[in-house]
Amino acid sequence: MTVRVLLADDHPLFRNGVASLLATRDYAVVGQAGNGAEAARLAAELRPDLILMDIRMPGLNGLAATRLIKASHPDIRIVILTVSEEDADLFEAVKSGAAGYLPKSLEAEPFFDLLVAVLRGEAGLTPALAQKILREFARPGAGQPAASPAPNAGDLTPREREVLALVGQGATNAEIAAQLVVSENTVKFHMKNILQKLHARNRAEVVAFALRTGVTLRSTDA
Repeated sequence: MTVRVLLADDHPLFRNGVASLLATRDYAVVGQAGNGAEAARLAAELRPDLILMDIRMPGLNGLAATRLIKASHPDIRIVILTVSEEDADLFEAVKSGAAGYLPKSLEAEPFFDLLVAVLRGEAGLTPALAQKILREFARPGAGQPAASPAPNAGDLTPREREVLALVGQGATNAEIAAQLVVSENTVKFHMKNILQKLHARNRAEVVAFALRTGVTLRSTDA
């Protein structure tokens, strides 16, 4: 199935280069935007499956555009594609609802591998960036708005706790499905419930919760 992609970057030559790269695989660029406001407008009009979003753009930047788009179209997956190596941008991207954060210096194969991970519902992060995310969100109180009720693993069903424990170990949906002898669709259903019950916006926050609270497969049997 062809993945419909919207590109948002203020450099036309870079957009054209990415579009050419995507054309070598099963991706179709359905639109291009030069700033965040245009990206939000095109996202509403075109409803792409995936948006590759730069951060530094004139007017509405990529992080603000991500928040705007996710508020209206939570089903659209957004991946930040940027030269920024600032931790603050990485953490804010995850908090804004981005499904991935990819450096523009990536080679083609890891780039496509991470896009496939995002489309499977997993986090699109290089190992180094994933470690930064885990350290940041594992801090007590990190990633949770002050007014939000404190999430509680006790609100989860036994099966959801099993899924949470495996997510905390870094398992993919396919690996979780194999270990629990269920389908990947079942794992996705449990993940959706976990996200809602923990007031988490993405998989990275779920992983951080599992690490912070020490949920393990052994503890799910208690």
